[in-house]
Amino acid sequence: MDPIIDQILETYYQYGDELYDGGEAVTQTEHALQTAYFIQQEKGSDTLVAAALLHDYGHVMHDIPENLTTPDIDGKHEIVGAAFLSQHFIPAVTEPGRLHVAAKRYLCAADPDYFSQLSPVSVRSLKLQGGPFSAIQVKAFESNPHFKDAIQLRRCDEKGKDPDLQTPDLEYYRPFLEAGLK
Repeated sequence: MDPIIDQILETYYQYGDELYDGGEAVTQTEHALQTAYFIQQEKGSDTLVAAALLHDYGHVMHDIPENLTTPDIDGKHEIVGAAFLSQHFIPAVTEPGRLHVAAKRYLCAADPDYFSQLSPVSVRSLKLQGGPFSAIQVKAFESNPHFKDAIQLRRCDEKGKDPDLQTPDLEYYRPFLEAGLK
């Protein structure tokens, strides 16, 4: 048992019962579990499953400014979470999560159908996050070695908002987290 994994799971147990992103029908923990579940269903690597579970960790970390989760402010949760997690996990775990907001912006620019799949909360946050990428930003994003994993994570992120979906529990994902430790 690794202490950082225990700490992460405990954080979800303590702080993950808030509704995800201030208006979705699932909690932070349910969203994390569903996103990881969908990545696993798509045969994603163990480290991508871990990335999916942790992609919104910046929303549930304690001892962060209160306004990080305010719906009217982009608190850069993806950067806050990845900065902490990168101390303990390899880039294959932290980078797709750090890039999942950029992946939404990318997909809104590169895939004509993607915007219509966003929930109302995701549409609102897209505006706060800078809107769809420009053509220059699209090319820059595509040059990142983790961009394909970030896109797969992002698509599963959008699916991970079903209040009726049953998934494995947090403890089930411990081996996936262990696979991504430094």
